[in-house]
Amino acid sequence: MASVESVIEGREVVICAGSGGVGKTTTSAAIALGMAARGKKVCVLTIDPAKRLADSLGLEELGNEATKVDPKLLEAAGVDTENGGELWAMMLDAKETFDALVARHAEDAEARDRVLNNRIYQQISGALAGSQEYMAMEKLFELHSEGRFDLLVLDTPPSRNALDFLDAPTRLTQFIEGKSLQIFIKPTGLAARVASRGTGVVLSVLKRLVGFDLLADLSEFFTAFSGMIDGFQDRAHRVNSLLSDEQTSFLIICGPQGEPIEEAVFFHSKLIENKMHFGGAVVNRVRYRLGTRQVKVKDLAARLDEELKDEDLSGRMARNLSEYDVLAVRDQKNIEQLTKALNGEPVIRIPYLDTDVHDIAGLCEINRYLFTEEEERVDLATS
Repeated sequence: MASVESVIEGREVVICAGSGGVGKTTTSAAIALGMAARGKKVCVLTIDPAKRLADSLGLEELGNEATKVDPKLLEAAGVDTENGGELWAMMLDAKETFDALVARHAEDAEARDRVLNNRIYQQISGALAGSQEYMAMEKLFELHSEGRFDLLVLDTPPSRNALDFLDAPTRLTQFIEGKSLQIFIKPTGLAARVASRGTGVVLSVLKRLVGFDLLADLSEFFTAFSGMIDGFQDRAHRVNSLLSDEQTSFLIICGPQGEPIEEAVFFHSKLIENKMHFGGAVVNRVRYRLGTRQVKVKDLAARLDEELKDEDLSGRMARNLSEYDVLAVRDQKNIEQLTKALNGEPVIRIPYLDTDVHDIAGLCEINRYLFTEEEERVDLATS
């Protein structure tokens, strides 16, 4: 089975997708680190609010702009930095990204400030952005357009439904093109009527219910926003195009349990349905079998006792190994099911490590499995 390096070869964007809690952030960081060690200038983007990425890369904090990881920290962990590779990281600020998008599409500074300072915009900008998913794609598109990096690795937002990420650009486009927004921004719409003196009975009722200040804010917001519609539509379509571009590859990250495997299979089918490029799957925290058959607990305990000379300890160890093998068999069957459903596409297994990954050394340990062939992965995991 191929290594992750061969899976993403020639790609400029790698999107690590999957449900929450399966190790997407750690896997994204490890891939970025591994490619930087191979001479690439790489940036990894995350929306992880727990700051695990910053901590693992030795950074005090991450913001909405890319920050370079100190080469000395990489060198201390044994990462080669003499080949020109660089590792950068950032944590997305969805609100700041949307503000920048407004500023980019505003007709002038006055129109920009009218929107950014508007109370309505400040309250609903997150919803208008199509949630964090769209802003993640927007920032990714911005960095890709700048051409500063050889490779961008995106850790998709934690979500119960990974498909939200694929649908985000479409949701924003539908919002902009939808009838509800057009009612407000067309020349004879609510915004124009609020701005005029003859507001009519309906608007008089609205004024009494919500106050004129709110209606005035609505009028100002939609009037200013109307001048940005074309720019937002074009941008959303271009962002959506990046998802299906041949320069972009999706990696599905999952765990070996039944439910994550089923979600990975479903997500893969949706990627194919949407004609997006699938690179492979990474299954984290896999228990590898230590033998080819399950040994009886009594027999194993007896063999262990010959070495340990402690019957109680030998018994407990034998039971533990037996239970481990049961879980390993389950993982193996689930991964076989995944491989079959993916029609033989690459499936990379990362073993259940003894310790949590919380630093560059831990990421390097993961890369021992990501950046090698399956036969060597098995040897490493079972030796």
